[in-house]
Amino acid sequence: MRRAHDMPFGASVLPGGGIRFRLWAPAVRQVELILENNTDNKISLAMQPLEGGWFQLETSPQLAAPGTLYYYRLDGGLIVPDPASRANPQDVHGTSQIVDASAFIWQDDSWQGRPWHEAVIYELHLGTFTDDGTFSAAIRRLDYLVELGITAIELMPVADFPGTRNWGYDGALLFAPDHRYGTPHELKALVQAAHARGLMVFLDVVYNHFGPDGNYLHAYAPQFFNQRHHTPWGAAINFDGNDSRIVRDFFIHNALYWLEEYHFDGLRLDAVHAIVDDSRPDIVEELAAAVQAGPGQSRQVHLILENDANTTGYLQQGTIAAQWNDDSHHALHLLLTGERDGYYADYVDQPTYHLARCLAEGFAFQGEPSLFREGRLRGEPSGHLRPSAFINFIQTHDQIGNRAYGERIAMLTPQKPLQVALAVLLLAPSPPMLFMGEEFAAATPFQFFCDFQGELADAVTEGRRREFAGFGKFADPAARAAIPDPNDPATFVRCKLNWDCLDEPQHQLWLEYYKHLLTLRRTHVVPRLPGMGGGEFELMGTSGLVVRWHLGDGARLTLLANLGDSPVDGIIDFAGTAFYLSQVDLPEIFAAGRMPSWCAAWFIEEAR
Repeated sequence: MRRAHDMPFGASVLPGGGIRFRLWAPAVRQVELILENNTDNKISLAMQPLEGGWFQLETSPQLAAPGTLYYYRLDGGLIVPDPASRANPQDVHGTSQIVDASAFIWQDDSWQGRPWHEAVIYELHLGTFTDDGTFSAAIRRLDYLVELGITAIELMPVADFPGTRNWGYDGALLFAPDHRYGTPHELKALVQAAHARGLMVFLDVVYNHFGPDGNYLHAYAPQFFNQRHHTPWGAAINFDGNDSRIVRDFFIHNALYWLEEYHFDGLRLDAVHAIVDDSRPDIVEELAAAVQAGPGQSRQVHLILENDANTTGYLQQGTIAAQWNDDSHHALHLLLTGERDGYYADYVDQPTYHLARCLAEGFAFQGEPSLFREGRLRGEPSGHLRPSAFINFIQTHDQIGNRAYGERIAMLTPQKPLQVALAVLLLAPSPPMLFMGEEFAAATPFQFFCDFQGELADAVTEGRRREFAGFGKFADPAARAAIPDPNDPATFVRCKLNWDCLDEPQHQLWLEYYKHLLTLRRTHVVPRLPGMGGGEFELMGTSGLVVRWHLGDGARLTLLANLGDSPVDGIIDFAGTAFYLSQVDLPEIFAAGRMPSWCAAWFIEEAR
């Protein structure tokens, strides 16, 4: 099977073998297409102006073909790449390359995806996941992920970014996989290889801003930005002002492009709380509807959100599968580490309550004031939503990488409390997510890295260190100066996973523990999830919790846990068969009215 997404911009291969070039450049008078062939000759062709600021040109196969490099010259001066380039092998400032999307022969025709309730997600950064840091190298680790118990991998953004290394959230050319990771064909091969092993593949996409280097849209299509709305990155992307229809189409086509042309199983939309759009339906709603009406009609496609606002509207519409639940992470992290700086301050008063509420009802903040946000109300009631709408985790790229030194949780807390916390999260009904390497307690950090140049590089390095000025540990300027420089190549190299450590007993033990928990989840929990509702919770003392859910088959799932250093006494109501006990004598101890410190137990009581 061949797959190509048809879009009204970029370079498209025509049925007769020619190429159609199309650019929206309403702020310029003329556009030249510059073609580079294998003999280093350059051919300049004037593009035809069309209504609405469009420029178009169709060329013969003799002039341009797949593999040909090209760029645009605006008003005889500025040279720019194609903003819808399918490949940009010379980085974001270089020439674009024509790609024949239909040249890749797919072998996964029968793949229909997997139902959402089976999701166990593994987030990874391609550049640091393997030594080579490529699409092809990642294929060699897929069997390992299947054996671990993963059902979906989530790639951090791959859209072309400036330089040789980046988290991916500074993408400038949103249709071009970054050439440092490999070619478009090699990315498709990764997706196909994952499908052959039963793995879904999700892609993280950024629709709230463009990166600060390599985006030329201001020069020829300033209508892409709306000066009425401001974001941390400057003027907002124009989703609701004049000429916003074309801008909206650009991003909707981008989503459909990844899902159709690359056969991804879903997208994770980064920081939708930073998208400013006063229209209805807004861009997230319209994009979700387009996905549902397009690839979602013929196979299972799942959309995931990051939304710090904790609003529930998107989740109620049925077109969005789930959202990352930072609340559950923050509450559990505070219980494990005692850290109270930054956003953890919101959870200091009742961390056990916040965690229990997340497990049973989704969000911890459902309209309460946030101390971290200067008392502003945060969130909406979420107890009516199913647990499947909330992705829980103990580590992500953000929660590790936004620490000054990128320490992983296994570096910050003792083994027993962490094992109990993992049993709580990985066996709960909500879909769990792991961050690459956490399953073997990777000793390598995951730090913030990028590859900017000149003044921008200096500003990013200084800004990174300034972020931590409000943390007690970094009040001293000398302490902040020791924070790793994001632009130093050594920072990036330091973050590459060391797979050789799996030969060491302590890392192997962690891996076996994760495998054990995910096997229990797959055996005892996942088959009963379809059709289940929300949960209910109660607290015991300051650190004990009991959470109960009615599963889809009528059984009752019960979690009893103490996430503190002291035992908890009280009447403990539990019934059913235990399928996980952090220590074998817990039922007897519970029956005596006591929860030991740092313990967890899971029970299933069959329907009567």
